[in-house]
Order: sequence, then structure tokens, then C-alpha cells
Amino acid sequence: MIFTKSFTSRIEEARELIDDADYLLIGAGAGLSAAAGLTYSGKTFEQEFQPWIQRYHITELYTSSFYPFETEEERWAYWAKHIWFARFRIGATPLYRQLLELVSEKPYFVLTTNVDAQFEKAGFKQDKIFATQGDYAYLQASSGENKTLVYNEEWVKEAIAATHDCRIPTEMIPRHPETGEALSPNLRCNDTFVEDAHWHQQAKRYRQFIKEAKDKRLVLLEFGVGYNTPGIIRFPFEAMAAGFPQTSLIRFNANDIQLFTEGVKRYIPFTEDINRSLTELEQIDINIL
Repeated sequence: MIFTKSFTSRIEEARELIDDADYLLIGAGAGLSAAAGLTYSGKTFEQEFQPWIQRYHITELYTSSFYPFETEEERWAYWAKHIWFARFRIGATPLYRQLLELVSEKPYFVLTTNVDAQFEKAGFKQDKIFATQGDYAYLQASSGENKTLVYNEEWVKEAIAATHDCRIPTEMIPRHPETGEALSPNLRCNDTFVEDAHWHQQAKRYRQFIKEAKDKRLVLLEFGVGYNTPGIIRFPFEAMAAGFPQTSLIRFNANDIQLFTEGVKRYIPFTEDINRSLTELEQIDINIL
């Protein structure tokens, strides 16, 4: 499929769809946070993780998550730094605030696989965010059996302060406050991922939003969603755009704009930089539309 419309004409069409929408559903993947400047490699990473780079030869944040540390003291010293770097180091980024300004006047909902809480930080309503893959700010029972999550910000700060030689003191290894069980980050990486009461509540709210919006003018705004977990956002969004009578899909993706679902009636793709696209969507003179 080849798309030949100019950037300006696509911006005009997208803004008109957004202005006329009854509901807006945002689907956000890692590409949105990357566009916001939240990269997990490069100069800042190298500065912050220099001791770990020298000792363990890690190269970037994602793959280092799987490093086989020999001791729990080493493992949790690393994870304290990792969580701080990805979750608590930076507040709301301008791009996420800009996105909120674009959608805030309409009924909206956010479905995201990102675990950095940027939507929450930017001011999106918490009951309108479904973070399906977890949140760096929480730890869970490693077994997945206990469904109570543990907020970790205070522990992260204390662990970083106590880290010496890439280790924390043994007594600082986190344990579940109810059971004493070993903990792990609440990130979906295997079948022990804990879907707590809040997770299920947001899943229900997401389903209810879709139920209310499916026969109305629904616009799907998909940002930076690749193929790591296409069954969460990418493919369902295409299915809704094909199956719901008045639904449009606007996809922002530098590399992967191709549709895999037949029957999508209203589709506008952007390979241009997300920052530029959102700025143009905000600044375009709606009187000319």
C-alpha cells in the first residue's frame, strides 16, 4: 500500500477527524516515549551506569534487565538504579503534555504498553489510563501468587544511596511486606506477572469505553507501536477501524505504517517525527478546515 498525500493534507484531515470525534482512544508504544526523549542508551545512560558498564559490560537498559547477576545484592543495586533511571529521574515530558492538550476536550482513554508512567505524570486522568504491561514504580511477589503490589519509590532512593561497589546491603533486599517473599519488578516478562485489582479495574474501564464508542465517531490515535506485542494495540486498533462503522485510525510510526487488516475505511499514516506532527496538529488553523 502506497500513501501519496502530502504531510499538510494529512495533518488537515487528521485534525478534522479529531475535531469531529465523539471519542478519542490513544494507543501508545515505546516509540512515543522515544520521541519524547526517553531513550535507554547513549550518553546519559553511559554516565549514570558507568560502574555497571565497567563491571558487567552492559550496553543499554533493556538487555541489561536480563543480566544474570550472581548475588541478590548486585541484582537489586542494579534494579534500584534501573527503576530510578526509567521511572523517577524525569518528570512529565513536553510531548506527553502536548498530547494531553490535543485530546483533553474530548472523552478519551489511553491504552499503553509503556511502563514509565508518562501519561500519569503529564496529567492524564488516572482512571483513563490502562497500562497493560505494568509500571516501574511497583514491585510484586516473584511467584505472582500474592496480588498486592508494593510501591517502591522510597526504597529505590534509599537503595541507591546505600549502593557501594554495585551492591546494596543484604538487609535492603526487598521482601513482600505481607508474606516476606522475594520480589521482582511488576513488569510483564513471564506468566508470573501480577494483574492486581487496579489492573483489572482499568481493563474493565477500557472495555466499557470501547462499548460506548464503537457506534460513535471514534478516532484511534496510535503512537510508536511496533511488533513486540502487536496483539495489544496494533492489531486490535486495525480491527476496530475495520469493524466499527464510524471509526478512523491515525497511525504515527517512523517505520511501520503498513496495514495488515482489510476493510479499514479511514486511515491516515504519519512517518514524520511525532513531535513535529503533534505541533502541526495543534497549530493548524481550524478555520480553514
